[in-house]
Amino acid sequence: MNESRRDPEARHGFAGARPSGGGLGAISGPPARTIAPLLDIVDVARHFPVRSAFGRKIGAVRAVDGISLAVWPGETVGLVGESGCGKSTLGKTIIGIHAPTAGEIRFLGREIGHLPPRERRKVARDLQYVYQDPGASLDPRWKVRRLLHEPLKIHTRLSRKQRDAAVQAILRAVGLPDAHLDLYPHELSGGQQRRVGLARILTLHPKLVILDEPTSGLDVSVQASVLKLFRAMRETFALTYLFISHDLAVVRTMCQRLAVMYLGRIVELGETAAVFADPRHPYTQSLLAAVPKIGAARVSRTFSLEGEPPNPRDVPTGCRFRTRCPLAQDVCAAEEPALREVGGQRVACHFA
Repeated sequence: MNESRRDPEARHGFAGARPSGGGLGAISGPPARTIAPLLDIVDVARHFPVRSAFGRKIGAVRAVDGISLAVWPGETVGLVGESGCGKSTLGKTIIGIHAPTAGEIRFLGREIGHLPPRERRKVARDLQYVYQDPGASLDPRWKVRRLLHEPLKIHTRLSRKQRDAAVQAILRAVGLPDAHLDLYPHELSGGQQRRVGLARILTLHPKLVILDEPTSGLDVSVQASVLKLFRAMRETFALTYLFISHDLAVVRTMCQRLAVMYLGRIVELGETAAVFADPRHPYTQSLLAAVPKIGAARVSRTFSLEGEPPNPRDVPTGCRFRTRCPLAQDVCAAEEPALREVGGQRVACHFA
């Protein structure tokens, strides 16, 4: 086994313990690396086969194509990139909706990528997922009371009276009155649906929650209240978040570390404040340059990102970003850059 697989600190550029940056609500830096990562994914890939009309495999969509990332207890890690880069696919592969094509997914020190359904159910209590569309993830035929009771019936042996008490307590914790227990999902607003979805997974007291675009489609004022709720729940329940989003302003507020994805791979990884202050990869620079700014200077070394990403069925040779990068040279087509440390960040670029 090589050094990077044995030591996730070294693999992700965090060799040695680091200061925690304060309590769980702080975002100044990742927690101290004094314990093993809660989630450690190594070279994970998820390919979807493409078949002809006669069922013969003629190719594959390489949605996730060799990603390594560690998440430590108590931190919030952001995952950003253009639509179609593989963010949600990675989250669903971690949670078990998709089986990984290759690589390892280790949670609480256990490989969970290929567990049978019965064993996977045991993991589900500690590893939960908040879907991008909360309304679609809630059974429209069930009232909120039944939606919140169901996880407790599956994963615990609590009596009906104990479940009632737990459900009422968790609903109040997410800021909803008891009267909402007798409502159907369609009778709730988008923000209320997200609160119910969060309450549903918090009944099990999970250790890691994957948030998939948790503020998409919400008004700005509702976004603010939902983000405040996520922070409060992180502190109250000692949660760890993997925060998938395309909203860079939200990620900057919520996350201690940031991973930037492009066409199925991570191209930059580092502390959020450092990445925003000094982005090293041309793709990260273009993303930050696209964020509207009022009365503030844009990041240096920026350019306008044009065109669409290549088809994941036909990934370019070498660097995947070279077809849109103004710095591209012959070496970019011949050799795919590996993540290497550049100024405290991990960057996959020959010229970073």
